[in-house]
Amino acid sequence: MTVVTRDDIRNIAIIAHVDHGKTTLVDGLLKQAGIFRDNEKVMERVMDSNDLERERGITILSKNTAVYYGDIKINIVDTPGHADFGGEVERVLRMVDGALLLVDAFEGPMAQTKFVLRKALQVGLRIVVVINKIDRPDARPDAVLNEIFDLFVELEAADWQLDFPVIYTSARQGVASTDPGEAGKDLQPLFKMIVGEIPPPAVDPEGVLQLQINTLDYDDYVGRIGIGRIRNGRLDSGRDIALCKQDGRAEILKIGKLWTYEGLKRKEIANAEAGDIVAIAGLGEVNIGETVSEPLHPVPLSFPAVDEPTLTMNFMVNNSPFAGQEGRYITSRHLRSRLWKEAETNVSLKVADTDSPDIFQVSGRGELHLGILIETMRREGYELQVSKPKPILKEIDGVTCEPYERLFLNIPEDCSGRIIENLGGRLGEMLSIQAVGEKNVKMEFLLPARCLIGFRSELLTETRGEGIMHHLFDHYGPWRGEIAGRRHGALVAFETGEATAYAIHNIEDRGTLFVKPNDRVYGGMIVGENAREVDLDVNVCKKKHLTNIRAAASDEAIRLAPPVVFPLERAMEYIEDDELVEVTPTAIRMRKKILDRDQRQRAARK
Repeated sequence: MTVVTRDDIRNIAIIAHVDHGKTTLVDGLLKQAGIFRDNEKVMERVMDSNDLERERGITILSKNTAVYYGDIKINIVDTPGHADFGGEVERVLRMVDGALLLVDAFEGPMAQTKFVLRKALQVGLRIVVVINKIDRPDARPDAVLNEIFDLFVELEAADWQLDFPVIYTSARQGVASTDPGEAGKDLQPLFKMIVGEIPPPAVDPEGVLQLQINTLDYDDYVGRIGIGRIRNGRLDSGRDIALCKQDGRAEILKIGKLWTYEGLKRKEIANAEAGDIVAIAGLGEVNIGETVSEPLHPVPLSFPAVDEPTLTMNFMVNNSPFAGQEGRYITSRHLRSRLWKEAETNVSLKVADTDSPDIFQVSGRGELHLGILIETMRREGYELQVSKPKPILKEIDGVTCEPYERLFLNIPEDCSGRIIENLGGRLGEMLSIQAVGEKNVKMEFLLPARCLIGFRSELLTETRGEGIMHHLFDHYGPWRGEIAGRRHGALVAFETGEATAYAIHNIEDRGTLFVKPNDRVYGGMIVGENAREVDLDVNVCKKKHLTNIRAAASDEAIRLAPPVVFPLERAMEYIEDDELVEVTPTAIRMRKKILDRDQRQRAARK
């Protein structure tokens, strides 16, 4: 075995807490590396190509790109910053030799900073610390650097990892400097630091071919595409290879096409050497974690361990009175096929059949993880119904245990009392509180994951939209008992039709409405929230009876309060165990599991 280093390549990942500027920094690196023409119009966050990523301002899927600094090729992987998509981070870190850790110059290390840094240190990567947004008027780079060092110590980094290089950047302005007191001119100092500090890949070019599939892509012409880094050996287009499966089998296949990355595009190549990150077509139904090796003597790599899901919910065929009217894919066959296809590429997602052919159990890393999947399916034309998310319980040493989360809050100080009281009722245990700036406080809590369901909307209400929350899986601990559910009952429609202004006006005193005039409703659909704790059946389709006698004020327009609109994640948080969320390409509706009023009453009595 002859190990050599390829000095012409650097493989790096960019890791950070959500919204600390990863994708914006990649934009700057691409522009200053000459990837775009001078007259080319380039959108912001060019790597976030998914519609949902652009709408929400977060990275959901890891992306590959490459730039040149002189004769050195720098392969860059942009990773998600949210812990719900941690499976993406865990597997792509195996493709690289180092990472840029981005930290906001004011906020400092946050919840997901700790999460992604722990994963990078476990893999043994060289870390370059990038303190970003140095142009903020409230930037505090020295204090943030001390906090980062404390985080490295807390995560038990090796001595050589504690001696990390630091650079200060403004990704939006496209400048970098090694001195926080000096404004940079461009990103050249960052390029130099990447080349100088990130180790080149150490490989055995004459060894047995080994390439682990870490990411999947799809092309309408060539089918599924596997993406990974060549650990050892050499790969040629058109040659036979062995695809080592998780069950120990080795399939003999032929490489169709071979690509490498240049800028935002894939470039077709005839062969690739150890250390290159490549994309391969012709691997059939290839899955994450499988190894491409020699056909005669395959040597598979170990499958990457990924953190287990913590929340589960049921996906089911839509059986409401409006089923089949708004979507293209409505059958259990469509639903099952789509979920299993997602599970092949989304390694943190688990899908299982149930006793009913129309219901599937889907488990994920959090509400956002599951919500993104549902929203994606909805936009693809699927109709489905989902149940309330529940924690995944485990039996540990004879004790029933549930997942616990660390909750990190940044809120106005005058709201802290109400938030502490709210979380106390949710079995939360305060771990720390400290002042941030003049008006805000930063708090940390430990509480069961299920107790966070529905908290985000309450936080925004209590803090008038100023509260920021992040949470991170901590451990499995003993079951803490039941907690109180929603404090108010639902207003439930008891007939099918169109909502009228006359009926809504008469019901407004009963509570808060979720529908407006001319909205279609059906019996058993939740149309509002009752002011009291019990559910109440109402008729929102009632029309005013016409007479030939006209009162003086009868023609005055009815003034209605605007309805409360529920986005998908909030609807998932809002419903109770006896309710479902109906999701179609054009609507999100909440409903009772049992639509018939008489049957619901009989079930409640039992």
